[in-house]
Amino acid sequence: MNEKNRLVLDGETVEFQNGETVLEVAERAGCSIPTLCHDPRLEPAGACRTCLVEVSGSRRLVPACAYKAEPDMTIVTENDRILRHRRLLLSLYLTDHPVGHDECEDAAPCDLHRMAAEVGADAHWDHMEPIRSERPNDANPYIDFRADRCILCARCVRYCDEVEAVSAITLAGRGSETTISTADGLSLLDTTCEMCGGCIDVCPTGAMAEKKPLVQQAKPERALEKVRTTCNYCGVGCQMDLNVDRDAFGGKGRVVKVTSPEPGTTMNDGNLCVKGRFAYDFMHHEDRLTVPLVRGSDGELHEASWPDAIEAIRVGLTGVKDTHGADALAFISSSRCTGEENYLMQKLSRAVFGTNNIHQCAAT
Repeated sequence: MNEKNRLVLDGETVEFQNGETVLEVAERAGCSIPTLCHDPRLEPAGACRTCLVEVSGSRRLVPACAYKAEPDMTIVTENDRILRHRRLLLSLYLTDHPVGHDECEDAAPCDLHRMAAEVGADAHWDHMEPIRSERPNDANPYIDFRADRCILCARCVRYCDEVEAVSAITLAGRGSETTISTADGLSLLDTTCEMCGGCIDVCPTGAMAEKKPLVQQAKPERALEKVRTTCNYCGVGCQMDLNVDRDAFGGKGRVVKVTSPEPGTTMNDGNLCVKGRFAYDFMHHEDRLTVPLVRGSDGELHEASWPDAIEAIRVGLTGVKDTHGADALAFISSSRCTGEENYLMQKLSRAVFGTNNIHQCAAT
């Protein structure tokens, strides 16, 4: 690191790398600066103005998310002027947003209300009736847009463009009528949308929300237990959080939604696909097998223990090999398996049963 790359942050001398923003330097130094429009996966926009800080030589407050750090710069992130700005700004945001923290967090934690509470902001003015238009009767089964909660930070639009590269949604309209929309106001099903749910994940106010928990009237996300696990729909290994309502199913618990970890903490960087985020209903489906089944002499399937089921598999495979030869067998593994599991499958095929008839469904 260049020895000259130093600046003063809230009275402390810190080092930084060329190209870093004030926000990046502050976060690495353990200094918290509030943001609403910022996401580390996106190019800085400086749109929400909640991250304004004082920088030496600048007459105005500057956005920490977009302002580049420079040598010998002096930065102040907390003082009366900045606090007064944040209180006024967040109070104005609250006038264009449903009042009441509990009411707002029926789908996801609301960063706006959290930040407002931290700085003592309140909706001093009457609530402004939302002018923004919604997409009524959008037939897509997963994503709901509630325009009255939108503060036009555009994180969802930018994520759709910069991360997913599909540009299914955009800012439409002008002035106070600006809203999040699609081309010609079409349903997401009729656009390039991949239903990844990233727009839900990045929304700081719950304007973008998942439909299924709303329909099921699930508990707010903050009241659910998060269980970190690995998605098994393919072999990538994306990490995700199962949101579990422990009181459901007579105390047995139920997964009511899936969320992604914070960006930068897992290999999938907080991103999930449509299956990883929304295809969790099978966990509690009445037709899901929960125990092994072995066909008995009566021709019917009966519940069995795992050792008995594995023994039945061994007898069946060995019988085919003994009667018809090893090449009468074929093995196929799933792209949902890990690399290690696929390796073991080919060892089972080649080393144990002596056939090269082994395939993997993701092979090209």
